[in-house]
Amino acid sequence: MTSHSRAIASSSATRSERASGVGARTWTTIVVLGLIGQLAWAVENMYLNVFVYETISTDPTVIALLVASSAVAATLATMVIGAFSDRVGKRKPFIVVGYIAWGLLTASFGFVGVDGGTAAATSQAVGAAIVAIVALDCIMSFFGSGANDGAFNAWVTESSTPANRGRIDSVLAIMPLIAMLIIFGAFDAMTRAGQWMLFFGIIGAITALTGVVALFVMRESTTIERAPGSYLSSVIAGLRPSHIAAHPRLYVTLLAVMVLGISAQVYLPYLIIYIQRSLQIEAYAIVLASVLILASIISVLGGRVIDRIGKQRALLPATALLITGLVLMTMARDMLFAIVAGTIMMAGMMLAGATASAAVRDATPSSRVGMVQGLRMIATVLVPMLIGPFIGAAVIIGANETYEELGVVRQVPTSWMFLVAAGIAVLVIIPALWLRALPAEPDAAHAPFQPEPAQPTEPTA
Repeated sequence: MTSHSRAIASSSATRSERASGVGARTWTTIVVLGLIGQLAWAVENMYLNVFVYETISTDPTVIALLVASSAVAATLATMVIGAFSDRVGKRKPFIVVGYIAWGLLTASFGFVGVDGGTAAATSQAVGAAIVAIVALDCIMSFFGSGANDGAFNAWVTESSTPANRGRIDSVLAIMPLIAMLIIFGAFDAMTRAGQWMLFFGIIGAITALTGVVALFVMRESTTIERAPGSYLSSVIAGLRPSHIAAHPRLYVTLLAVMVLGISAQVYLPYLIIYIQRSLQIEAYAIVLASVLILASIISVLGGRVIDRIGKQRALLPATALLITGLVLMTMARDMLFAIVAGTIMMAGMMLAGATASAAVRDATPSSRVGMVQGLRMIATVLVPMLIGPFIGAAVIIGANETYEELGVVRQVPTSWMFLVAAGIAVLVIIPALWLRALPAEPDAAHAPFQPEPAQPTEPTA
């Protein structure tokens, strides 16, 4: 075979691979970076809350403040780094450097605390610790989101096609569950024993090492289209009314993502505390492990269904599964019921999230992939984390359910938070029906902010 023929064969193979799926190296990058990123986020989103609850303050408002502050930092980072990576036409450097810094900052959480625990701590010491942990969390969230949400998610969009995004996003959707399962199985004993410095140190080291691995394993995206205009215009392009009017499906889908995110943030920050303290299930790790394994299996299998029937048709059934699980969680009082209800709830959350996320990728303009990650962060993180945790905290405070430990009265989460979350999730029907009413748009890859560059003519044999 001549070099000319080999080039044609290679080009055909590449097109075939992109049409039917993704290569092994791409899958490896998606799984490794996706999993370790979610391992670090699980520590920040859930175990950091437990750390604060156990060592600094039991006030649920402190957890809500922590979540909301990190959400602002994460969103700004994604907008800034996502748009900058569009401008320079590279994702890999931001991922490598970001993961390394992310890991180092995660390890430093263990150095923050209050001597003597919450019972003996003075109000000044508690206040100082709260300020320190919030500030450190914001800095960590900036690097983590810049690397994971800004650069890595843009890379995933460019490494996938509408035909396989349901599968890819269903796999990415289970990564938080797998990450939590790893933490419960390998590290939960450390948190129970109060070995927080060792816990944060190990997770931080793993995250930083992943950045080094990405340097050698990850391939830079070859489909990046550099964004036109100035850098500032790239950052704020997605907030312009003209762009919203030009891409209504993108923004209506983001609205669905936002509703799902608010619903999740009503209960997720308090979930471990609820199972451990409210349901008083000592073997809560078994409950969570069972839920995560079963929900992950359902989510991966559901990804193929999403690709087969279409994302628009899959959104409402997935959300209905989520709502069913949330309602059942309000009734759970023993381990078995909690496992069943939790599995339905988590599977619904993952499938609805994967469906909406894949739909956002389909509607993403090819010259603004990084910028759209900032919009996605506003919908998935900023707005949900500014609203959801405070709704959850208000429900918990209003229920006023407490227990006493070593003379200290502690407030615990209430099952009402699941019912409130279900009520919010019902609102997904609004953007879902809106999407059905919208006329079909051209493929986002062929409707960018600037004309699609002409494709080179393939030479004849």
